[in-house]
Amino acid sequence: MSPEIILLVLLGALLHATWNAIVKAGDDKLIGAAMISAGGGLCCIPFLPFVPFPHVESLPYLLASTVLQFAYFQLVAIAYRIGDIGLVYPLMRGVAPLIVAMTSGFVLGEHLSRTAMLGVTTISAGIMTLAFEARHGNRNAVLAALANAGVIAAYTFVDGVGARLSGNAISYTLWMSLPPPVLLFAFAIYKRGKAQVASYVRRHWPRGLLGGAGSTTSYGLALWAMTKAPVATVAALRETAILFAIVISVVFLKEKASLWRYAGGAIIALGVLVLRLA
Repeated sequence: MSPEIILLVLLGALLHATWNAIVKAGDDKLIGAAMISAGGGLCCIPFLPFVPFPHVESLPYLLASTVLQFAYFQLVAIAYRIGDIGLVYPLMRGVAPLIVAMTSGFVLGEHLSRTAMLGVTTISAGIMTLAFEARHGNRNAVLAALANAGVIAAYTFVDGVGARLSGNAISYTLWMSLPPPVLLFAFAIYKRGKAQVASYVRRHWPRGLLGGAGSTTSYGLALWAMTKAPVATVAALRETAILFAIVISVVFLKEKASLWRYAGGAIIALGVLVLRLA
């Protein structure tokens, strides 16, 4: 892999960790998550005329993904409202591929290789390391992160099948970004009221657009890199987002991190790298 591709993939990982930090830093996590989702959808709209509409066979999966994306952003908001990003983010990002790996045999008939088993074991060790910090508090944040890891694993399976049936994975991804913001803003208005949501959006819309653009760009850079380098290598390199999130949590959000968090984040990142290379 060339140095240019490596740098761009690392940039994508940094952008992914950054948009999560934007949600964490916001005053209202519920509306903030909706704004990030909407920002990503707005960034996708200009590209729709250049891709075909997904095949009709993929539409049920697209609808299911919409519901799961709604649940994902809700749990992101909840987890960041009650827990530090340096604890929550590694759990969400690390446990999701662990769940996928452990259940892919039942769902897709795919069985783990020895390398994949090594990755699963390593991630489990990282999770147990983070548990040493969680025992002093933040149990609800850990539970929210673990629940969201399950949601991430679910939409990974749904989108994996849906993208294959769509006839064009990029088209599926672009169209998939549009319905979730509608549900998220409808729920935010129900919980906060039109006036409060409108006021928050007026004051913080650049944050939502920036975070949404970062989310979309992160995924776009990964897709581009996968056309230039092995998919497994690119996917593995993206998991450095876990380490970026820990650095952001300490340097910019001023969260206090114990030795357990540093060690757990590093072990989870290593495990995901091994798993992705399996």
